[in-house]
Amino acid sequence: MSVVHVIQDFPGELEADLMEFFGVDFLDLWRGRLSLRRLGVLINSLMRKPGRSTLLMAMDERATWGEQDYFLARISDALELSNFLFLKANVPDEDARGLEIPAPLLRPGASEPQTASGPELEPVFSNAHELTSFFGRMSSL
Repeated sequence: MSVVHVIQDFPGELEADLMEFFGVDFLDLWRGRLSLRRLGVLINSLMRKPGRSTLLMAMDERATWGEQDYFLARISDALELSNFLFLKANVPDEDARGLEIPAPLLRPGASEPQTASGPELEPVFSNAHELTSFFGRMSSL
């Protein structure tokens, strides 16, 4: 996106970020103290600040989260799934029927997860004989 488009489409966000990150007054562009080239350099710098830049968040909703936020969401999802699998494996079948696979955390910019149910989405777990056979074949490789 060009500097002119950013100025036209996101003036408030650009002004806020210029003041916060660089201490530059956006009005300096009209006062002759800020060139379009320098403004372009500053905008490119703002594009590398996901989770912090108001301009980037306005341009792309996924930038609301920083890299660490996405890592934490992945860890949380993995932990929830691990807990589900542990309970599914260690709880009697009649008690485990009510357990549902946990939904992952909703990420910014992602649509709502489809909540479908039915036998085709229900996970199929191996029985003890299948597991023994599988590991027996693996150990003989």
